Order: sequence, then C-alpha cells, then structure tokens
Amino acid sequence: MLDNFFEKTDLLIMGAGNILWADEGFGVRCVERFNELYRTPQKVKIMDGGTLGMYLLEYIEATKDLFFFDCADLGAEPGTLRVLTDDEVVRWSSTKISPHQTGLNEVLALAEMQGKESGRIAVVAVQPKELEDYGGSLSEAVRPAVDEAVKMAWELLSSWGYEFEKRAQGEKAPALSYSSLNQDYYESTRPSEKDAPRVGDVRFFPHES
Repeated sequence: MLDNFFEKTDLLIMGAGNILWADEGFGVRCVERFNELYRTPQKVKIMDGGTLGMYLLEYIEATKDLFFFDCADLGAEPGTLRVLTDDEVVRWSSTKISPHQTGLNEVLALAEMQGKESGRIAVVAVQPKELEDYGGSLSEAVRPAVDEAVKMAWELLSSWGYEFEKRAQGEKAPALSYSSLNQDYYESTRPSEKDAPRVGDVRFFPHES
C-alpha cells in the first residue's frame, strides 16, 4: 500500500484520527468512504493517516497540496461540519481536543522548516460528541456527517482543479489499511460494553457507595 508513496505528488488526501476513541475516528472513516466512492487521478494519493504523527512528515513533504479529514473543536453542535483553510488550519492543527489525539502542527511546521514548498491546504472538520468511548464507533450525532464531509471534500478539491472518477457499482477499492480495521468489520465484531468496558477495567473505577 505504501510502495512509491514518497514519489512527488500534486495532492495528498488524508484522514487523521484514532478509531479506538469513537468520534476521533471520523477522519479515517471519511477517507475510507472517499476511497470507496472515487478513483484518484494520477499524482494524487489517498491515505489513512491514523495517529502516525511525525511518521507523516515524509508523506507531507512529498506533496504540493494537502487535504485532511478530521474532528475539531468548532464550538458548535456535535455533527457540525466546517471547511477550514489558511489560518484556520493553523489553529486546528495546533489544538488537541483530547488526550489521545495526535496533533499535526509539529509535522506541518517541521515540513515548512525543511523547505516544503507552500501549496494549498484545507480540512473538512466535524464537531465531535464522544471522545471517551474506548473501542467505540462513531456517535449517532457524527456518523451521518461522513457522507456530507466526503461531498464537501469532492466539491472543494474539484474547485482546485482535481477530477475524480466515480467507481463502478460493485467495484472494490484498494484497501487503505488492514481489513480488520474496516468500519463494517470493526463495528460488527465489537464486544458489548459488558464484555469490554469503554473507560477501562471497572475494578479500578469503583462506584461510590
């Protein structure tokens, strides 16, 4: 999946986040959905960035334009979507909304320090609702925003001049990560809360008498 990934590209489409913490996985689920729907043109790469942090540096340095899906504190109702550009992206990348989130500000700043040519950068971000459900799926407030976020991304990237061909019905998209992390499989095999407490071992969180 990563063969020739450091070859210079025009656009990198990335989903960032941690699927183990409910709505933090929004960016990853969006980039999966985008990949399911569209073929990327030549010199455009699509990637599940997960929580790779500094390991993303070489990928970011190898592209001109950058586009991210992620969650952010927008000061809005859960499930609200917003397109962030320019200075808004700087604020988004420098803010961590939970202890588990890997910020991208250090990566972007280091890439610039090392001479990365400036290009366009944008984020489609969602206001999360739940960030403390370990092993959890997207919340009911955020789940419906995935398809809308993908549509917003397609519109924005089309305005940048990129063209995406829709996949034929039944066409299988190349995997961005391990099949066990695919949303359908991940959620269908998720243990119940009784079998797998979402905030940790209940023996270490005794209820008050």
